[in-house]
Amino acid sequence: MTIKRAMQPVGWKQVRLDGGFWGKRQETNRKATLPLQYKLLKKGGTVGAHQWDWWDKSRGRPPWRIWVGDLGKWIEAASYSLALHPDSGLAAKVDEVVRSIRKGQKEDGYLYPNPIPRDYKFANLQEYHELYELGHDMEGAVALYQATRKRDFLDTMCRAANLLCRTFGRRPGQKRGYDGHPEVELALVKLYRATENRKYLDLAKYFVDERGRTPGYFAQEAARLKKRKMTFFDWYNIKGGYWYCQAHKPLREQEEAAGHAVRALYLYSGMADVAAETGDMGLLEACRRLWRSVTHRRMYVTGGVGSAPFGEAFSFDYDLPNETAYAETCANIALVLFAHRMLQIDGNSEYADVMERALYNGVLSGVGLDGTSFFYANHLTVFPQASKGAADNTAASRQKWFGCACCPPNVARLLASIGQYICSTSEDAVHVHLYATSRAKCTVGGKDVEIRQETNYPWSETVRIVVTPESTCRFTLSLRMPGWCRKALFKVNGNSVKPAMHRGYAKITRTWKKGDEVLVAFSMPVERVEANPAVRMNCGKIALQRGPVVYCLEEADNGKYLADMVLPKSSRLAAEWKPGLLGGCVVIRGKARRRVIAGWDDKLYGSSRSATRTADLVAVPYSLWANRAPGEMLVWIREC
Repeated sequence: MTIKRAMQPVGWKQVRLDGGFWGKRQETNRKATLPLQYKLLKKGGTVGAHQWDWWDKSRGRPPWRIWVGDLGKWIEAASYSLALHPDSGLAAKVDEVVRSIRKGQKEDGYLYPNPIPRDYKFANLQEYHELYELGHDMEGAVALYQATRKRDFLDTMCRAANLLCRTFGRRPGQKRGYDGHPEVELALVKLYRATENRKYLDLAKYFVDERGRTPGYFAQEAARLKKRKMTFFDWYNIKGGYWYCQAHKPLREQEEAAGHAVRALYLYSGMADVAAETGDMGLLEACRRLWRSVTHRRMYVTGGVGSAPFGEAFSFDYDLPNETAYAETCANIALVLFAHRMLQIDGNSEYADVMERALYNGVLSGVGLDGTSFFYANHLTVFPQASKGAADNTAASRQKWFGCACCPPNVARLLASIGQYICSTSEDAVHVHLYATSRAKCTVGGKDVEIRQETNYPWSETVRIVVTPESTCRFTLSLRMPGWCRKALFKVNGNSVKPAMHRGYAKITRTWKKGDEVLVAFSMPVERVEANPAVRMNCGKIALQRGPVVYCLEEADNGKYLADMVLPKSSRLAAEWKPGLLGGCVVIRGKARRRVIAGWDDKLYGSSRSATRTADLVAVPYSLWANRAPGEMLVWIREC
């Protein structure tokens, strides 16, 4: 029994981006990001790391287990790209990487890019991330099969999955464990959908159901390792206990987002998949409850999640520090994955609103305009001197690579597959979630329909949609009314219409013929956004937003000491298109007040009030910061 989904996504192979905002970023991803990542993955030894005999003492230390998943994500990204933009050079690189992984598979199906003694296989699930690695490889194999119909890598991952099915479960002789880093759950559901092999879905359900049971598995695992004098770190104790890896109680009983943010949101995505495929309403209700915890009380205005640097984790409700914000790029991407799954199940625009917020802000900030520089963490306030000597994942400028390079290939696979997030279909409707210059081919009521969008969104308010059914037919065009939009105008073939609203979507139901045109104008005034009073860091402050885009101040435009700027409530804010700035973007201009620096000299404190002056305020899209000279950055601005 399955849950009847409100809609089904139009697959990435059916959507082509024709320029526009996302088309440009996808092109950069294809031409710059994918080649760079292949080069660095090969240079660093990740390509070949599955072949344990490739390493000997002369090569130094063996592959680090933290590399897990990088190759699978890169293969997935490259596969999406190849399906829409054939490239013999890229195809050859993918074949090389796949051969390298397959060559390292053991006879029983075991795969892992780190030399592990036989006794250690699946013996340290909390730390070694063996299942996480397999999960990303499974996702890559499914994408490659869908893109090329080649089965070699898919067959490899089926053998690995079969080993998992034999190893884990509740039958005599099986391990009653689960991974310290969830991800394999959603990957197994993908593998099930690609192969129709029910045992993969059953294993995903087992991992979801087993997590959080008592006695705790990791404590039992640690006791066995200690008894056998094997090396381990009892992270289940020193990093917040089972809470850190979402195993502190059964998933159906969990009330709030817990622990490491990336792990949590991958897990919630897998939960949503298992609930949808098995008809588990209790599990689905847990997903809804955890969704509210994440997005109503623990999410940054940028769509970033995971506020605590220690453990890359959720902390507590309304704890959203700006300068120490972690908001790891991978966590923000995982939020998009969770939102997209819940959207298909419930059909509520709230999920699409969060998906859009994260995509335009907290995700896209993770990669530079050049496609070759990246952020691991995505702070909301940056003072460069505070970052000196910090780890490379907290620096004030984007980095070329990381010791743990999980984020770069993750953002690459998301950009390569961005088309699948644009629209969905149901029995009698096409639902448009994201507005982007694109062509989507879908089927409604048994008829093929093309939905073509032309727009300069998010900079422009207008979206032109051309509907082309194979023959005249009646269905509903369902257009998301963004949560940030207070007013929108709709026209069909030049005539104003007033759509019916349902669950955040404007519904236009009619008999459509080839070439019918819908014109939508979403009002995009500059807005001052304030945070809940419980967010203590942002009391007396506002963030600027226009459409789905959150803005920030950069030193490059406003000079030093951004925290000293104050924006009067009476100050008029205006949006201005700047074609030559940061690849072309809309900036926000206004008048602020700031103290005069002259006279302070070497004084630290003073009892007399400083003089103030009027200052020009220029705000740029948050996702585009750090593409110029390094400097200060600020999202939340004091208001007076």
